[in-house]
Amino acid sequence: MVESKIQYVLVTGATGFIGAHVVDELLRRGIRVRGATRSAAKGEAMIQARPEYAASLDFVQIDDFARPGPLDHAVQGVDAVIHVASPLTYDTKDNEKELIIPAINGVKSILEASARNPTVHRVVMTSSFASVMNANRKGPPYFTYTGSDWNPLTYQESIAPDTPAHIAYRGAKKFAEKAAWDFVREQKPNFDLVTLCPSMTFGPIVHPISGMEQLNESNAMLWKIAQGQPLATARVPSWIDVRDLALAHVEALLRPSAGGKRYIPGGKERFSYDWAAWIMEEEFDWAKGKVQREEQTVDDSYGFDGETTARELGMQYTDFRKTVVDLITQLNEMQEATPEGSP
Repeated sequence: MVESKIQYVLVTGATGFIGAHVVDELLRRGIRVRGATRSAAKGEAMIQARPEYAASLDFVQIDDFARPGPLDHAVQGVDAVIHVASPLTYDTKDNEKELIIPAINGVKSILEASARNPTVHRVVMTSSFASVMNANRKGPPYFTYTGSDWNPLTYQESIAPDTPAHIAYRGAKKFAEKAAWDFVREQKPNFDLVTLCPSMTFGPIVHPISGMEQLNESNAMLWKIAQGQPLATARVPSWIDVRDLALAHVEALLRPSAGGKRYIPGGKERFSYDWAAWIMEEEFDWAKGKVQREEQTVDDSYGFDGETTARELGMQYTDFRKTVVDLITQLNEMQEATPEGSP
């Protein structure tokens, strides 16, 4: 695969938090984008918000990623796929049916459709640090996760009725990504695969939302802090700015040397929600005396190899202060622009 072959890319989850940033990064590079979305209205809103790219951006509505027909249509004519879409819900009654099977089937369907289209040269897939991390591993000694590590959850542990949804989610990410690597190894399609395993993702939004209640989960946590709500405790201290993550997706798509690799994007800097509150107090006059503070211990018993990702994909990581300031500035302006009484 060479970079010049990538002129038209299908992005799944294109109207979501991460996917919309990926769309913008591709468009900035002069690459045409077809977005896959469950909401035709959100696709149209994305186009209207980017009039300068109206000729380079189109959308297809995919209600169910497990159905092959719409996906076959979606991949027609594209040179590559960036698969961002994935089910995420912690409100489940059946982990297997609601989390794990949909994640696996979604991955298999997009890869099968891509394999039926010989013009697809590369698939980049958004996985998660949840597929890498062993939540039961404790330090000392200090250890560093790399792209060769996998969380040790078994399928049976993931689907057990008494398994909390956030743990089942780790299983869903692991088994969906495993299914992707198995597919490429066994089917030997015309394309190669790159996977990215990011941790918590924060940063400004560029996807359409009608109100703060539609914020993605990670950003909603920061906005709650800005509103003076009690601080949550971070499950992991690792994170990445969404703009860096979008760049990583596109560089993983365009660089021939990235083919067949599994990356963990993110810097060494750790976060806590109390640190986010402290930054807000430092940067915004209105936050002083409003945000709550709570001494929080940050787990420093492990790290991950984000340096390899940065080096091989030619990128640098944004610091947490800038990420928080940029997001909260944006959301505060959005709230102030909302007419009183509107949702």
